[in-house]
Amino acid sequence: MNCGVRVYSLQVRVKEKLGLLQEFLLADTQDQLKSLEVKLKNSELSDEGYTSAVKALLKQVLCLEKDGEGAEKNGQANGFTENGSSEAQGESGTAMDTQGEGEAIKSPSAPKARGGRRIRQIRLNLSVAARKSDEVDGDATNGNAEEKIDEGDSVEEVSNPPPKCSDCRQYLDDSDLKFFQGDPDDALDEPEMLTDERLSLFDSNEDGFESYEELPQHKITNFSVYDKRGHLCPFDSGLIEKNIELYFSCSVKPIYDDNPCMDGGVPAKKLGPINAWWITGFDGGEKALIGFTTAFADYILMEPSEEYSYIFALMQEKIYMSKIVVEFLQKNQDTTYEDLLNKIETTVPPAGLNFNRFTEDTLLRHAQFVVEQVESYDEAGDSDEQPIIVAGNLSRRQAVRHPTKIEKDNKGPTKATTTKLVYQIFDTFFSDQIDQNDKDGGAKRQRCGVCEVCQAPDCGKCPACKDMVKFGGSGRNKQGCHKRRCPNLALKEADEDDNVDEDLPILKSDSKKMSQAKKKKQNKSKISWVGEQVEGKKGYYMKVSLDNEVLEVGDCVSVSPDDPSKPLYLARITALWDGEEKMFHAHWFCRGTDTVLGESSDPLEIFLVDECEDMPLSYIHGKVNVLYKAPSENWFMEGGVDDDMKVIEDDGKSFFYQLWHESEFARFETPPEVTPSEDSKYTFCASCTRAAERAEQETPRAFEPLEEGDSKTYYALACLKGEQYRVGDGVYLLPDKFSFGVKAASPVKRSHRKDFVDEELYPEYYRKSSDYIKGSNLDAPEPFRVGRIKEIYCSHKRSNNKTSTSEVKLRLYKFYRPENTHKGLKAGYHTDINQLYWSDEEVAVDMADLQGRCRVEYGEDLVESVQEYSSGGPDRFYFLEAYNYRTKSFEDPPNHARGVVNKGKGKGKGKGKSAGSSQDSADQENKEAKVPKLRTLDVFSGCGGLSEGFHQAGISETLWAIEMWDPAAQAFRLNNPGTTVFTEDCNVLLKLVMSGEKTNSLGQKLPQKGDVEMLCGGPPCQGFSGMNRFNSRTYSKFKNSLVVSYLSYCDYYRPKFFLLENVRNFVSFKRSMVLKLTLRCLVRMGYQCTFGVLQAGQYGVAQTRRRAIILAAAPGEKLPRYPEPLHVFAPRACSLSVVVDDKKYVSNVTRGNGGIYRTITVRDTMSDLPEIRNGAAALEISYNGEPQSWFQRQIRGSQYQPILRDHICKDMSALVAARMRHIPLAPGSDWRDLPNIEVRLKDGTMTKKLRYTHPDKKNGRSSTGALRGVCTCAGGKPCDPADRQFNTLIPWCLPHTGNRHNHWAGLYGRLEWDGFFSTTVTNPEPMGKQGRVLHAEQHRVVSVRECARSQGFPDTYRFFGNILDKHRQVGNAVPPPLAKAIGLEIKKCVQERVKEGESGTSTFYSFVIKASDWTSHSLFLFFNRPCETGENGNFRINSSIPSNVFPLTGKSFHCLWEPNHPCGVSVGVCFVPLCDLFYLFVNVILFMCLKISTHGQWWEFYVVFSIM
Repeated sequence: MNCGVRVYSLQVRVKEKLGLLQEFLLADTQDQLKSLEVKLKNSELSDEGYTSAVKALLKQVLCLEKDGEGAEKNGQANGFTENGSSEAQGESGTAMDTQGEGEAIKSPSAPKARGGRRIRQIRLNLSVAARKSDEVDGDATNGNAEEKIDEGDSVEEVSNPPPKCSDCRQYLDDSDLKFFQGDPDDALDEPEMLTDERLSLFDSNEDGFESYEELPQHKITNFSVYDKRGHLCPFDSGLIEKNIELYFSCSVKPIYDDNPCMDGGVPAKKLGPINAWWITGFDGGEKALIGFTTAFADYILMEPSEEYSYIFALMQEKIYMSKIVVEFLQKNQDTTYEDLLNKIETTVPPAGLNFNRFTEDTLLRHAQFVVEQVESYDEAGDSDEQPIIVAGNLSRRQAVRHPTKIEKDNKGPTKATTTKLVYQIFDTFFSDQIDQNDKDGGAKRQRCGVCEVCQAPDCGKCPACKDMVKFGGSGRNKQGCHKRRCPNLALKEADEDDNVDEDLPILKSDSKKMSQAKKKKQNKSKISWVGEQVEGKKGYYMKVSLDNEVLEVGDCVSVSPDDPSKPLYLARITALWDGEEKMFHAHWFCRGTDTVLGESSDPLEIFLVDECEDMPLSYIHGKVNVLYKAPSENWFMEGGVDDDMKVIEDDGKSFFYQLWHESEFARFETPPEVTPSEDSKYTFCASCTRAAERAEQETPRAFEPLEEGDSKTYYALACLKGEQYRVGDGVYLLPDKFSFGVKAASPVKRSHRKDFVDEELYPEYYRKSSDYIKGSNLDAPEPFRVGRIKEIYCSHKRSNNKTSTSEVKLRLYKFYRPENTHKGLKAGYHTDINQLYWSDEEVAVDMADLQGRCRVEYGEDLVESVQEYSSGGPDRFYFLEAYNYRTKSFEDPPNHARGVVNKGKGKGKGKGKSAGSSQDSADQENKEAKVPKLRTLDVFSGCGGLSEGFHQAGISETLWAIEMWDPAAQAFRLNNPGTTVFTEDCNVLLKLVMSGEKTNSLGQKLPQKGDVEMLCGGPPCQGFSGMNRFNSRTYSKFKNSLVVSYLSYCDYYRPKFFLLENVRNFVSFKRSMVLKLTLRCLVRMGYQCTFGVLQAGQYGVAQTRRRAIILAAAPGEKLPRYPEPLHVFAPRACSLSVVVDDKKYVSNVTRGNGGIYRTITVRDTMSDLPEIRNGAAALEISYNGEPQSWFQRQIRGSQYQPILRDHICKDMSALVAARMRHIPLAPGSDWRDLPNIEVRLKDGTMTKKLRYTHPDKKNGRSSTGALRGVCTCAGGKPCDPADRQFNTLIPWCLPHTGNRHNHWAGLYGRLEWDGFFSTTVTNPEPMGKQGRVLHAEQHRVVSVRECARSQGFPDTYRFFGNILDKHRQVGNAVPPPLAKAIGLEIKKCVQERVKEGESGTSTFYSFVIKASDWTSHSLFLFFNRPCETGENGNFRINSSIPSNVFPLTGKSFHCLWEPNHPCGVSVGVCFVPLCDLFYLFVNVILFMCLKISTHGQWWEFYVVFSIM
């Protein structure tokens, strides 16, 4: 009975399939099928006979019978004859594949999970009917395609595409093509096999068999998969999807049998065709289960046959890889690429698989398959399951879902915690990511602020604009510009591309001053003077009447523009006079829309600028009110409480300003103080005064005449750009200002391309069409020339024989650098970069050509060692010998080169002083101007690159650091044991502090208001960085809101200095909106701020790394300038201007691509490191040699360190290792230099030669006529998955997509000894975007220590975790030399403030003293300003309140310093007797100026005492 039911079911299925084919068959064929059906009904045919007859008929009709018989007799011969229709069939198959992509069909008999829930499976399905219909159409198409190919390709036979099997798409001449060896004699057909009692689950229980509603499931072992020609072939290459019939033979076992041996199995032959193959087991099990579905049953695969094991092993690798990825993403929703890679590389494959480990190369090789499996897994999920990962830039949703409900582990960052000020500004941009403290408190949003419409200025032409006050209207309607009506008021997410090309086209900035660009319109006004002329100033007045409105000097006015679509100009009247017309002098303001802030600015805030002009009074439109918003006395303590965004009411005529704006450099600073003299206060213009000062500084001037000759006057001093130059000073000049007596050997710029290449051996070499080598220093300029001033003089003019002190000339002694001598570049490599050679050669130059001043000393005259002298800062050079270019020899320097006082006694050990230099006094001043280190909080600290640089600069003491990733936090602790490191979410910490908590959950003390003096950090940049391939993922974009959190830290703590570091694209991300809003927040807080892009390679590392840096300084401090470049660098990498709203901005640097030192090279960086092999894992080894270059001596440190740590490198797979071995050592070598050969790998396997099988429309054919395409897409057709090739020395994917990716230049690229590193990434991978990671000479990728050196980390710096963790720490860090250069600029600003304090200028601080601080006898005053241990002094109170009202005025008290106060810094404690506080009352606030005397120096503070 069971058998009868089974056969009847078979009949029904066959009839259903035939019904789908009816319309495609000819009439006579349909008649024959009907005849067979009648015979079946009349019992003239058995069931099995009917099935066999139908199959035979269909084979005959579809022209398959002859092919099948031929394949069985002589597969290889007939395979050649049947080749030809491959391309057309692939094209039709691609269309079908596109139509059915992702339509996963669950097997009716899929196994069920516990609780009745079905375990999801990933399936790639196509129906039999679809296969048959496509096959019929495909045959007709293939014939036409073959005819066209034959007509169009008349080339030699060797150049034709090699023949392929039209079914399995394998090359028929491939030695790896294997044939199925045949079935055993007792093998059964599928229908007969399925009725075998050995496979029954129910022991012939009929009821049990009848209960099957779905396909039966069995296991198979010793299986082989083959096409109808008998070719063994993979089943995952898209053949099933393209409706190719694949069959399999095996031993079938019952579903409960887990033994893979053949015992107890049923031999079966030619099962199939396979309708679908699928993967299940994404539930944490050891292995993924792979299965087939035929028309009759589901089969789960166990062990392949020996002949099929090699093919199946390759499939197992990528299938198991997809299992790892899916399961990891299930459990780790907030993950990164590095986390995934770490999981893959640390996973040990289960026993029995034909591979022993996974690598990143494995992931990249199977990336497309893995992505498809993740997609299919998501689509097979239940509709009510929440997606974990969504990639919104794809055509359809890609997500990973849980098969069962899993409790989420919330380890990712929370939503941004913000202060109210930052929240209100950023609300429009990150509205769905910011945790609102008061959801109802936000102002109603008028526009999103991000779209192009919102960022455009008001048009000035629509009725709404014409009514606006700023365009000269009444302002009654209060309507927004009609052309700026936001299309999406509630912004969810801007969709523009996050990737910004780092080689932006730089637009020419408008060189005209604003005043010259303003076109004004005259108004018909009644103008008359009010009052008399100013006494002593003929023609000048104090007041004027304009249309019955009185204006006076100092008032602010609006000026009508010539173009009514532009808003009114705003200016301050600084002078009024009567000339040909009634005139006034306008000192201009600029609106926020005219700055980098654009439309993100406050419409009522304007900025003072150094631009002014004279104009008729008739241009004035009317009077406006401009308020100067000065920072409050308690500004430092007001952070986080500012709730009111309005500074003044918007009446259309009122504005405020708080900062001065330097438009060229985008600097917002405290307005400079310029006090007018008594006789010029009615005609004084601060802008004119500063312009005159700048012009004076730009003009060379000579002072202190010494003697006068017939044609010259000699001087002892000259000034230029604020610098003083004396005879004996060292100076910089551009390299073209003088040459040397000997022409040093320079690198020859020759083409690295070979003249002749065997294209058969090197088929990809033709792609190297350019001579440009990535990472080359051939185009790097020479550093500045260095000279010593011998004479300062001015020539007499011939007309009047008088001297013009503005035409100053200098006579210099030339200094040679080591590379300028006959020894060339090698000499420069071994010597110090600040070592020079004296020369008696002289040259005369114009003083205007000077690039700066430096100090050059004779080494033996130094009172300290050369190393100590050199570490005192940049611009310090020394010489020990003189160079004679005539004899090409090195000699002792002459006496006039050395000091004329006391000579020293050895290199760097002398006790004498050099004469003729003004540097000694300057150095003495610097030594005296020592400043206490700023208490620093490093947010997103990573392993500490930023803090390390600041520590080297001596400007900061990092007391607190926040780093959420534990390995990086541990590395920070290793290198900064005195720092409190918080390994948790910065948003949680800020929320704790804002709520008044003193400690976190671990008991760590949290910094409080007033504690943090400098805030530095780099918010994670995955969404900004052009390097990050995953930057469009939701989590990356979410992390971008950490910029908001970071700004809230700044707002709450109000540090003196603030630094934000990010990738270069930060300034362009979201059409520069993130940059604008960041600056807008800082300006609103009251900070002075600026932004710029710096190149790390210009500050002492052999790496190109452009970074955006935002600097801010509190009111009362000086805003740092960006450091001038120290090293010359490749010009291509030094495009540092930024274009915002079509305007170019540059940083304040004046040297451009010039520098005082030569470039640092790869050779400088790592030539001293011992040789290691691929996969080296010894964490500590010896150096095995001395440092060879200046950089190596610096990076090793002054203390003897015999142990080299972390000189370890990734262990690459055998195939990748072979590729690296075959990359030549020549500069510019990369994957295009690989030979197309077969090699034996270290694991014993052999690689294959890459086959070029298709014509390439773009690149044509080689010189020998060979094809250059590896896929059908090279000819303009859709890709064919069957064209993919594996295990080749030349990676198939690179020529496959090279035409549209700049030929993948640099992948598998070697570093050049005399070049530089590409941007150090978090994981050196030859196939990564920065693939130039191979050692210059060794066949491996760069090590962790080599990457650390490329970033400028000292060799003593420690990293934590496994090798991937360490690479990630290094790649995410800020190069310490770059941070040090910035830190030195901050230090200069602090030193200037200290000097001003010594001269009587106050430094502002704010403290609150509460009643709880009182004792019965004394008031304790705490000053949290760090000082030296045990330092004591006096405390004196000065107050504007007279002593008869406030008795403490003028009183002095003893002050004790406590170096170990619980707050972590030294504090001052002063005991004030209560009897002297008799007149102080509760709730009385007194403002006093305190002075603290320490060692004769007075430190002055503003202190707010709040007695409560």
